Amino acid sequence: MRIERIGEGGTPAEVLRALGRLAAERHEAPPAALIGDWFGSRAILAPTVRATPVQPTHAFDVTGRSPDSGGPVIGGGWIGYRSYPDRVAAAPAPTLPESAGGWTDSVLRQDTDGCWWYESLTEKRCPPHWSAAVARPRADPRSWHIDWTPPDRAAHRRGVEQCLEAIREGEVYQACVCTHFRGRAQGDPLDFFADAVEATGPARAAFVAGEWGAVASLSPELYLARHGDRVTSSPIKGTLPIAGDPDLLRASTKDVAENVMIVDLVRNDLGRLARPGSVTVTDLLGVYPAPGVWHLVSTVAATVPTGTTTADLLDASFPPASVTGCPKHRARQLLSRWEESSRGVYCGTVGFTTPQAGTELNVAIRTVEFDPDGGARLGVGGGITIDSDPDAEWQECLDKASSILSLGLPIAPP
Repeated sequence: MRIERIGEGGTPAEVLRALGRLAAERHEAPPAALIGDWFGSRAILAPTVRATPVQPTHAFDVTGRSPDSGGPVIGGGWIGYRSYPDRVAAAPAPTLPESAGGWTDSVLRQDTDGCWWYESLTEKRCPPHWSAAVARPRADPRSWHIDWTPPDRAAHRRGVEQCLEAIREGEVYQACVCTHFRGRAQGDPLDFFADAVEATGPARAAFVAGEWGAVASLSPELYLARHGDRVTSSPIKGTLPIAGDPDLLRASTKDVAENVMIVDLVRNDLGRLARPGSVTVTDLLGVYPAPGVWHLVSTVAATVPTGTTTADLLDASFPPASVTGCPKHRARQLLSRWEESSRGVYCGTVGFTTPQAGTELNVAIRTVEFDPDGGARLGVGGGITIDSDPDAEWQECLDKASSILSLGLPIAPP
């Protein structure tokens, strides 16, 4: 293990741009990034990661010690994503691999005081060009552009109405009905991600790329954090435009019911592995800002037995509760009938697992998927309860997408 203090430097987005240019110049694999609130840090950047497709069951499969704290030392580990597992039978298969990621021996970490550190699981010194990229990140923003096509509003409405009928018939109590914006992208996905992070400041942003494409996740939501024997999950349910009065969320019967039902589902998921009596709700119905919206957020915590692996946790709780429904199994079956397209990476998870500091995974919402041919997808959706109005649910989809759709720099003419 090696740790070197680099000191003050650029912002995470500035350093990521510089690392991206370096990797391209040196014909290396692109960088990967976690920016926001990860492992008690502001940013964790892997300067070059060969991210390749893997079997979903192998994603985040790292063994090693997992200390009681989620920081501050990270060192290295596996960074990548795992897609939402269910498919819509009549829809085309997603263009990105079901799971992809790669191992990094070393990271550049910015702590909460703004100081940058080089950390490695090996004894190798920090390469001078990496420390220079941190201290003097000379890489101006580059232009990119995405032409977005909105989802089929009528198809989304049919899905919501079918869900409401299933609720009335007692098949489900709540379910998250989703759809997609589709786009044509110009420019580098890394530049999109760096600009988006600067503009919106999401709490759980993550970026990973390879020859298969790229995933730029601007998520505000924690799916799973595991440090030592302690596991937490912070489901989001309940949304209001940022210009609205946040007190209205706590006063909304529909939003409160939606959140409480998902809290119970998370409690059930974690309870499948947790030590008896250890599952607690440490924060119920908190109102927090996210890019473009206010959200209702709750946190569930549990203690798991020694020897519980990340694979065990994913088997018990994946896909994330907040993007499925109650009861979970039946909601997943029905959602694959109500939705027009398979979700792909959207509603899966992106994150990092390390033998030094444990595992942290987001819920892959506010997430743009880029394929190698210039295609882009942005998933949106919302939880449906008996009190849902189809027009309001459509507006919620637009509100959630607005912080991303409003981004963009014009591509300069050749």
